[in-house]
Amino acid sequence: SFTLYAKWTPKDETEKWENPFVDVNENDWFYENVKYAVRNGLFNGVSATEFAPRKPLTRAMLVTVLWRAEGKPYVNYAVPFTDVRKDAYYFEALRWAASEGIVKGVSESEFAPERNITREQIAAIMFRYAEYKNTAPVGAWAIRLDLSDISDWAVEAVMFCKLRNIMTGDNTGAFNPKNNASRAEAAAILNRFLESGK
Repeated sequence: SFTLYAKWTPKDETEKWENPFVDVNENDWFYENVKYAVRNGLFNGVSATEFAPRKPLTRAMLVTVLWRAEGKPYVNYAVPFTDVRKDAYYFEALRWAASEGIVKGVSESEFAPERNITREQIAAIMFRYAEYKNTAPVGAWAIRLDLSDISDWAVEAVMFCKLRNIMTGDNTGAFNPKNNASRAEAAAILNRFLESGK
């Protein structure tokens, strides 16, 4: 067994949140997650009035969210990817995440920052993030199953996220590893991950 302790101090939840987003309503399943992510500076809207909860999340966006959760650390690290610009909004986030082994490229020289992130990719990154924070399980903790839909490199990470209730699947319990993760799903994943150690 293991416990997940995230060094995270969320903002005071008793303060009223003025929802600026016309596409996020109190009856949406993701309302509390979006509220949490925005209040705590993890996510911004795509505009002043839109969150775009159903829009797919890119690989660059996820790296940026994790970097914000860590307090935007600066590292001196030579990014090995040729498809990223040094003036991109996500560059310092990617530099940090790559230096810590939290993210990997889609190849040795390509990060694919604007590519939509799949659910199994987000699981793998969240698992490596937990390893970075020394909160991931070690040893023979996972039961390896023949999960034909999940890539071999993501099985342990998917199992970790599922067991810790960080990623729960759809309303039928299906994980859908190849589906793109939406911004709302990522907000929910971050909320569950950061709050699970309390």
